[in-house]
Amino acid sequence: MSGPVDDSLHIGLTYDLREEYLALGYGEEETAELDQPGTIDALEETLRSLGHRTERIGRVDRLMERLLRGDRWDLVFNIAEGIRGLGREALVPALLDHYGVPYTFSDPLVLALTLHKGMTKHVVRDAGVPTPDFVVVEDAERCAVSLPFPLFVKPIGEGTGKGVDGRSIVKDQAELEARCRELISRFRQPALVEELLPGRELTVGILGTGDRARAVGTLEVILLPGAEPGAYSYVNKERCEELVEYRLVHAAQDAVVAEAEAVALAAWRALGCRDGGRVDLRCDRWGHPSFMEVNPLAGLHPLHSDLPILSTLAGLSYPDLIDSIVRSAAVRVQPRVARIVASRRRAPRAAPTSRRRTSAGAAH
Repeated sequence: MSGPVDDSLHIGLTYDLREEYLALGYGEEETAELDQPGTIDALEETLRSLGHRTERIGRVDRLMERLLRGDRWDLVFNIAEGIRGLGREALVPALLDHYGVPYTFSDPLVLALTLHKGMTKHVVRDAGVPTPDFVVVEDAERCAVSLPFPLFVKPIGEGTGKGVDGRSIVKDQAELEARCRELISRFRQPALVEELLPGRELTVGILGTGDRARAVGTLEVILLPGAEPGAYSYVNKERCEELVEYRLVHAAQDAVVAEAEAVALAAWRALGCRDGGRVDLRCDRWGHPSFMEVNPLAGLHPLHSDLPILSTLAGLSYPDLIDSIVRSAAVRVQPRVARIVASRRRAPRAAPTSRRRTSAGAAH
Protein backbone atom coordinates (compact mmCIF):
# COMPACT_ATOMS: atom_id res chain seq x y z
CA MET A 1 0.00 0.00 0.00
CA SER A 2 1.25 3.50 -0.77
CA GLY A 3 -0.02 6.70 0.83
CA PRO A 4 -1.85 7.11 4.15
CA VAL A 5 -5.16 5.34 4.75
CA ASP A 6 -7.16 8.58 4.70
CA ASP A 7 -5.79 9.25 1.22
CA SER A 8 -7.37 6.07 -0.19
CA LEU A 9 -10.46 5.83 -2.36
CA HIS A 10 -13.74 4.75 -0.84
CA ILE A 11 -14.88 2.19 -3.45
CA GLY A 12 -18.32 0.61 -3.46
CA LEU A 13 -18.82 -2.76 -5.15
CA THR A 14 -21.98 -3.44 -7.18
CA TYR A 15 -22.55 -6.98 -8.41
CA ASP A 16 -25.10 -9.75 -8.84
CA LEU A 17 -24.44 -13.00 -6.97
CA ARG A 18 -25.76 -16.05 -8.76
CA GLU A 19 -26.64 -17.83 -5.52
CA GLU A 20 -28.90 -14.95 -4.42
CA TYR A 21 -30.95 -15.11 -7.60
CA LEU A 22 -31.15 -18.91 -7.46
CA ALA A 23 -32.55 -18.52 -3.94
CA LEU A 24 -35.16 -16.11 -5.34
CA GLY A 25 -36.36 -18.81 -7.76
CA TYR A 26 -34.47 -17.99 -10.94
CA GLY A 27 -33.12 -20.90 -12.97
CA GLU A 28 -29.59 -22.13 -13.69
CA GLU A 29 -29.56 -20.81 -17.25
CA GLU A 30 -31.14 -17.47 -16.30
CA THR A 31 -28.34 -16.83 -13.81
CA ALA A 32 -25.43 -18.20 -15.83
CA GLU A 33 -23.87 -14.76 -16.37
CA LEU A 34 -23.92 -13.78 -12.69
CA ASP A 35 -21.00 -13.88 -10.28
CA GLN A 36 -19.73 -16.38 -7.76
CA PRO A 37 -18.73 -15.22 -4.24
CA GLY A 38 -15.08 -15.93 -5.08
CA THR A 39 -15.10 -13.17 -7.67
CA ILE A 40 -16.25 -10.56 -5.16
CA ASP A 41 -13.81 -11.83 -2.54
CA ALA A 42 -10.89 -11.57 -4.97
CA LEU A 43 -11.92 -8.15 -6.21
CA GLU A 44 -12.35 -6.72 -2.72
CA GLU A 45 -9.07 -8.23 -1.48
CA THR A 46 -7.23 -6.82 -4.47
CA LEU A 47 -8.69 -3.32 -4.15
CA ARG A 48 -7.71 -3.27 -0.48
CA SER A 49 -4.19 -4.45 -1.35
CA LEU A 50 -3.99 -1.45 -3.69
CA GLY A 51 -4.67 0.85 -0.74
CA HIS A 52 -8.38 1.51 -1.19
CA ARG A 53 -11.27 1.18 1.28
CA THR A 54 -14.06 -1.01 0.00
CA GLU A 55 -17.72 -1.47 0.80
CA ARG A 56 -19.97 -4.16 -0.61
CA ILE A 57 -23.21 -2.80 -2.03
CA GLY A 58 -24.50 -5.72 -4.10
CA ARG A 59 -27.40 -5.78 -6.51
CA VAL A 60 -29.44 -2.88 -7.84
CA ASP A 61 -32.23 -2.83 -5.22
CA ARG A 62 -29.62 -2.47 -2.46
CA LEU A 63 -27.87 0.26 -4.43
CA MET A 64 -31.17 2.16 -4.71
CA GLU A 65 -31.73 1.90 -0.96
CA ARG A 66 -28.23 3.19 -0.26
CA LEU A 67 -28.47 6.09 -2.69
CA LEU A 68 -31.84 7.17 -1.33
CA ARG A 69 -30.37 7.03 2.15
CA GLY A 70 -27.67 9.47 1.08
CA ASP A 71 -24.71 7.10 0.93
CA ARG A 72 -21.99 8.00 -1.56
CA TRP A 73 -18.62 6.65 -2.66
CA ASP A 74 -15.54 8.09 -4.38
CA LEU A 75 -15.94 5.40 -7.04
CA VAL A 76 -18.17 2.40 -7.63
CA PHE A 77 -16.55 -0.69 -9.11
CA ASN A 78 -19.50 -1.99 -11.09
CA ILE A 79 -19.82 -5.54 -12.39
CA ALA A 80 -23.62 -5.86 -11.98
CA GLU A 81 -25.11 -7.72 -14.97
CA GLY A 82 -28.79 -7.41 -14.08
CA ILE A 83 -31.40 -10.08 -14.59
CA ARG A 84 -34.20 -8.82 -16.89
CA GLY A 85 -34.48 -7.08 -20.25
CA LEU A 86 -32.08 -5.70 -22.81
CA GLY A 87 -31.32 -2.72 -20.57
CA ARG A 88 -30.34 -4.82 -17.57
CA GLU A 89 -26.63 -4.00 -17.68
CA ALA A 90 -27.37 -0.28 -18.03
CA LEU A 91 -29.50 0.05 -14.88
CA VAL A 92 -26.74 0.45 -12.26
CA PRO A 93 -24.72 2.98 -14.31
CA ALA A 94 -27.87 4.98 -15.04
CA LEU A 95 -28.66 5.24 -11.33
CA LEU A 96 -25.08 6.23 -10.53
CA ASP A 97 -25.13 8.88 -13.26
CA HIS A 98 -28.32 10.34 -11.82
CA TYR A 99 -26.74 10.69 -8.38
CA GLY A 100 -23.38 11.88 -9.71
CA VAL A 101 -21.39 8.89 -8.45
CA PRO A 102 -18.47 7.88 -10.70
CA TYR A 103 -18.03 4.23 -11.66
CA THR A 104 -15.87 1.83 -13.62
CA PHE A 105 -16.60 0.53 -17.10
CA SER A 106 -19.01 1.71 -19.75
CA ASP A 107 -21.95 4.09 -19.48
CA PRO A 108 -25.66 3.15 -19.79
CA LEU A 109 -25.86 3.87 -23.51
CA VAL A 110 -22.92 1.59 -24.34
CA LEU A 111 -24.07 -1.22 -22.05
CA ALA A 112 -27.60 -1.20 -23.48
CA LEU A 113 -26.29 -1.02 -27.04
CA THR A 114 -23.73 -3.80 -26.74
CA LEU A 115 -26.13 -6.23 -25.07
CA HIS A 116 -28.19 -6.08 -28.29
CA LYS A 117 -25.95 -7.94 -30.75
CA GLY A 118 -27.82 -6.70 -33.82
CA MET A 119 -27.61 -3.00 -32.93
CA THR A 120 -23.95 -3.48 -32.01
CA LYS A 121 -23.19 -4.93 -35.43
CA HIS A 122 -24.96 -2.01 -37.14
CA VAL A 123 -22.67 0.43 -35.33
CA VAL A 124 -19.42 -1.42 -35.95
CA ARG A 125 -20.32 -2.08 -39.58
CA ASP A 126 -21.05 1.62 -40.13
CA ALA A 127 -17.66 2.35 -38.56
CA GLY A 128 -15.97 0.15 -41.16
CA VAL A 129 -15.21 -2.75 -38.81
CA PRO A 130 -15.52 -6.14 -40.55
CA THR A 131 -18.42 -8.25 -39.27
CA PRO A 132 -20.42 -10.99 -41.00
CA ASP A 133 -23.65 -10.04 -42.79
CA PHE A 134 -26.67 -10.56 -40.58
CA VAL A 135 -30.43 -10.33 -40.15
CA VAL A 136 -32.42 -9.82 -36.93
CA VAL A 137 -35.45 -12.13 -36.90
CA GLU A 138 -38.33 -11.09 -34.63
CA ASP A 139 -41.01 -13.44 -35.98
CA ALA A 140 -40.14 -17.09 -36.62
CA GLU A 141 -42.94 -17.31 -39.19
CA ARG A 142 -41.23 -14.64 -41.28
CA CYS A 143 -37.56 -15.51 -41.25
CA ALA A 144 -36.76 -15.82 -44.94
CA VAL A 145 -33.29 -14.36 -45.42
CA SER A 146 -31.13 -13.69 -48.46
CA LEU A 147 -27.92 -14.81 -46.76
CA PRO A 148 -26.18 -17.95 -48.06
CA PHE A 149 -26.32 -21.11 -45.98
CA PRO A 150 -24.89 -22.34 -43.68
CA LEU A 151 -25.84 -19.68 -41.13
CA PHE A 152 -25.31 -19.19 -37.41
CA VAL A 153 -28.28 -18.38 -35.13
CA LYS A 154 -28.20 -17.12 -31.52
CA PRO A 155 -30.30 -14.97 -29.17
CA ILE A 156 -29.97 -11.22 -29.68
CA GLY A 157 -29.20 -10.31 -26.06
CA GLU A 158 -27.59 -13.15 -24.07
CA GLY A 159 -24.07 -13.93 -22.87
CA THR A 160 -22.04 -16.87 -21.56
CA GLY A 161 -23.01 -18.86 -24.65
CA LYS A 162 -26.69 -19.02 -23.65
CA GLY A 163 -28.76 -20.26 -26.58
CA VAL A 164 -25.67 -21.48 -28.45
CA ASP A 165 -25.21 -25.24 -28.97
CA GLY A 166 -24.62 -27.86 -31.65
CA ARG A 167 -27.79 -26.79 -33.48
CA SER A 168 -26.76 -23.14 -33.82
CA ILE A 169 -25.39 -23.82 -37.30
CA VAL A 170 -28.32 -24.23 -39.70
CA LYS A 171 -27.96 -25.62 -43.22
CA ASP A 172 -31.31 -24.84 -44.84
CA GLN A 173 -34.53 -22.86 -44.49
CA ALA A 174 -36.33 -25.54 -42.50
CA GLU A 175 -33.56 -25.67 -39.87
CA LEU A 176 -33.46 -21.85 -39.78
CA GLU A 177 -37.18 -21.57 -39.09
CA ALA A 178 -37.08 -24.26 -36.41
CA ARG A 179 -34.12 -22.70 -34.66
CA CYS A 180 -35.54 -19.17 -34.74
CA ARG A 181 -38.86 -20.44 -33.42
CA GLU A 182 -37.15 -22.19 -30.52
CA LEU A 183 -34.92 -19.26 -29.51
CA ILE A 184 -37.62 -16.60 -29.80
CA SER A 185 -39.97 -18.70 -27.66
CA ARG A 186 -37.34 -19.73 -25.12
CA PHE A 187 -35.66 -16.38 -24.55
CA ARG A 188 -38.57 -14.05 -25.47
CA GLN A 189 -36.34 -11.92 -27.68
CA PRO A 190 -35.34 -11.77 -31.37
CA ALA A 191 -32.76 -14.07 -32.91
CA LEU A 192 -29.59 -12.94 -34.67
CA VAL A 193 -28.91 -14.77 -37.94
CA GLU A 194 -25.49 -14.22 -39.47
CA GLU A 195 -23.16 -15.71 -42.03
CA LEU A 196 -21.09 -18.55 -40.64
CA LEU A 197 -17.45 -17.78 -39.92
CA PRO A 198 -15.61 -21.11 -40.25
CA GLY A 199 -12.14 -20.10 -39.08
CA ARG A 200 -10.16 -19.55 -35.87
CA GLU A 201 -11.94 -18.13 -32.81
CA LEU A 202 -10.10 -15.42 -30.87
CA THR A 203 -10.86 -13.23 -27.88
CA VAL A 204 -8.90 -10.01 -27.37
CA GLY A 205 -8.51 -8.44 -23.94
CA ILE A 206 -8.58 -4.64 -23.92
CA LEU A 207 -7.71 -2.10 -21.25
CA GLY A 208 -8.34 1.63 -21.44
CA THR A 209 -10.67 4.07 -23.14
CA GLY A 210 -10.58 5.78 -26.55
CA ASP A 211 -7.09 6.54 -27.81
CA ARG A 212 -5.65 5.17 -24.56
CA ALA A 213 -7.14 1.73 -25.16
CA ARG A 214 -4.70 -1.10 -25.85
CA ALA A 215 -4.82 -4.81 -26.48
CA VAL A 216 -3.49 -6.70 -23.46
CA GLY A 217 -3.36 -10.07 -25.16
CA THR A 218 -5.28 -12.55 -27.27
CA LEU A 219 -6.52 -16.06 -26.54
CA GLU A 220 -7.37 -18.58 -29.21
CA VAL A 221 -10.33 -20.76 -28.26
CA ILE A 222 -9.68 -24.34 -29.35
CA LEU A 223 -12.44 -26.94 -29.01
CA LEU A 224 -11.14 -30.31 -27.84
CA PRO A 225 -12.48 -33.78 -28.76
CA GLY A 226 -15.84 -34.26 -27.08
CA ALA A 227 -16.80 -30.58 -27.27
CA GLU A 228 -19.94 -29.42 -29.04
CA PRO A 229 -18.64 -28.77 -32.57
CA GLY A 230 -18.60 -25.47 -34.40
CA ALA A 231 -19.28 -23.05 -31.55
CA TYR A 232 -17.99 -21.80 -28.21
CA SER A 233 -21.31 -22.90 -26.75
CA TYR A 234 -22.95 -22.74 -23.34
CA VAL A 235 -21.99 -26.35 -22.59
CA ASN A 236 -18.43 -25.84 -23.82
CA LYS A 237 -18.09 -22.81 -21.52
CA GLU A 238 -19.67 -24.57 -18.54
CA ARG A 239 -17.36 -27.57 -18.96
CA CYS A 240 -14.39 -25.68 -20.37
CA GLU A 241 -11.82 -27.47 -18.19
CA GLU A 242 -12.41 -30.68 -20.17
CA LEU A 243 -13.72 -29.38 -23.50
CA VAL A 244 -11.72 -26.23 -24.33
CA GLU A 245 -8.08 -25.20 -24.61
CA TYR A 246 -7.21 -21.50 -24.24
CA ARG A 247 -3.96 -20.69 -26.02
CA LEU A 248 -2.23 -17.31 -25.75
CA VAL A 249 -1.27 -16.18 -29.26
CA HIS A 250 1.02 -13.27 -30.07
CA ALA A 251 0.55 -10.43 -32.55
CA ALA A 252 4.32 -10.19 -33.08
CA GLN A 253 4.43 -13.79 -34.30
CA ASP A 254 1.07 -14.19 -36.03
CA ALA A 255 -0.27 -11.74 -38.62
CA VAL A 256 -3.84 -12.93 -38.07
CA VAL A 257 -3.58 -12.10 -34.37
CA ALA A 258 -2.19 -8.65 -35.17
CA GLU A 259 -5.13 -8.07 -37.52
CA ALA A 260 -7.57 -9.33 -34.88
CA GLU A 261 -6.23 -6.93 -32.27
CA ALA A 262 -6.53 -4.02 -34.71
CA VAL A 263 -10.15 -4.98 -35.49
CA ALA A 264 -10.93 -5.38 -31.79
CA LEU A 265 -9.54 -1.95 -30.91
CA ALA A 266 -11.43 -0.34 -33.80
CA ALA A 267 -14.69 -1.88 -32.57
CA TRP A 268 -13.98 -0.95 -28.93
CA ARG A 269 -13.40 2.68 -29.85
CA ALA A 270 -16.32 2.88 -32.29
CA LEU A 271 -18.71 1.61 -29.61
CA GLY A 272 -17.32 3.91 -26.90
CA CYS A 273 -16.42 1.11 -24.47
CA ARG A 274 -14.37 2.08 -21.42
CA ASP A 275 -11.73 0.83 -18.98
CA GLY A 276 -11.56 -2.87 -19.81
CA GLY A 277 -13.28 -5.83 -21.44
CA ARG A 278 -13.09 -8.32 -24.28
CA VAL A 279 -13.84 -8.45 -27.99
CA ASP A 280 -14.66 -11.81 -29.58
CA LEU A 281 -13.74 -12.47 -33.20
CA ARG A 282 -13.74 -15.31 -35.67
CA CYS A 283 -11.95 -15.71 -38.99
CA ASP A 284 -13.78 -15.91 -42.30
CA ARG A 285 -13.06 -18.44 -45.06
CA TRP A 286 -10.08 -16.38 -46.20
CA GLY A 287 -8.56 -16.29 -42.73
CA HIS A 288 -9.37 -12.66 -41.90
CA PRO A 289 -10.80 -11.94 -38.42
CA SER A 290 -14.28 -10.42 -38.13
CA PHE A 291 -16.01 -8.87 -35.15
CA MET A 292 -18.60 -11.12 -33.47
CA GLU A 293 -19.43 -9.37 -30.21
CA VAL A 294 -18.01 -7.31 -27.36
CA ASN A 295 -18.14 -7.87 -23.61
CA PRO A 296 -17.76 -4.50 -21.84
CA LEU A 297 -18.52 -6.14 -18.45
CA ALA A 298 -16.17 -9.10 -18.70
CA GLY A 299 -15.93 -11.69 -15.92
CA LEU A 300 -13.27 -10.90 -13.33
CA HIS A 301 -12.71 -14.11 -11.40
CA PRO A 302 -8.89 -14.29 -11.21
CA LEU A 303 -8.70 -17.99 -12.12
CA HIS A 304 -11.80 -18.75 -14.18
CA SER A 305 -12.59 -15.69 -16.33
CA ASP A 306 -11.14 -15.06 -19.78
CA LEU A 307 -9.89 -11.50 -19.25
CA PRO A 308 -7.86 -12.25 -16.08
CA ILE A 309 -6.59 -15.51 -17.60
CA LEU A 310 -5.30 -13.88 -20.78
CA SER A 311 -3.92 -10.92 -18.83
CA THR A 312 -1.98 -13.21 -16.50
CA LEU A 313 -0.66 -15.26 -19.41
CA ALA A 314 0.41 -12.01 -21.08
CA GLY A 315 2.36 -10.96 -17.97
CA LEU A 316 -0.15 -8.63 -16.29
CA SER A 317 -1.01 -9.81 -12.77
CA TYR A 318 -4.55 -9.71 -11.43
CA PRO A 319 -3.78 -6.78 -9.07
CA ASP A 320 -2.29 -4.80 -11.94
CA LEU A 321 -5.31 -5.61 -14.11
CA ILE A 322 -7.69 -4.23 -11.47
CA ASP A 323 -5.39 -1.25 -10.85
CA SER A 324 -5.41 -0.45 -14.58
CA ILE A 325 -9.21 -0.49 -14.65
CA VAL A 326 -9.43 1.87 -11.65
CA ARG A 327 -6.83 4.20 -13.19
CA SER A 328 -8.73 4.32 -16.47
CA ALA A 329 -11.99 5.20 -14.67
CA ALA A 330 -10.24 7.83 -12.52
CA VAL A 331 -9.43 9.92 -15.60
CA ARG A 332 -13.17 10.71 -15.92
CA VAL A 333 -13.92 11.61 -12.31
CA GLN A 334 -13.40 14.47 -9.90
CA PRO A 335 -9.86 15.82 -9.39
CA ARG A 336 -9.46 14.32 -5.90
CA VAL A 337 -10.07 10.77 -7.12
CA ALA A 338 -7.82 11.19 -10.14
CA ARG A 339 -5.08 12.68 -7.93
CA ILE A 340 -5.21 9.84 -5.42
CA VAL A 341 -5.03 7.15 -8.09
CA ALA A 342 -2.24 8.93 -9.98
CA SER A 343 -0.17 9.29 -6.78
CA ARG A 344 0.09 5.57 -6.17
CA ARG A 345 3.29 3.80 -7.14
CA ARG A 346 3.08 1.38 -10.07
CA ALA A 347 5.35 -1.28 -8.58
CA PRO A 348 4.73 -4.77 -10.05
CA ARG A 349 2.39 -6.79 -7.86
CA ALA A 350 2.23 -10.53 -7.48
CA ALA A 351 -0.61 -12.55 -8.91
CA PRO A 352 -3.00 -14.35 -6.50
CA THR A 353 -1.17 -16.99 -4.52
CA SER A 354 -3.52 -19.86 -5.43
CA ARG A 355 -2.57 -21.91 -8.46
CA ARG A 356 -3.83 -20.43 -11.72
CA ARG A 357 -5.92 -22.69 -13.91
CA THR A 358 -5.23 -22.81 -17.63
CA SER A 359 -8.86 -22.62 -18.67
CA ALA A 360 -11.81 -20.41 -17.86
CA GLY A 361 -14.93 -21.33 -15.89
CA ALA A 362 -18.57 -20.36 -16.09
CA ALA A 363 -18.07 -16.63 -15.50
CA HIS A 364 -16.39 -15.34 -18.66
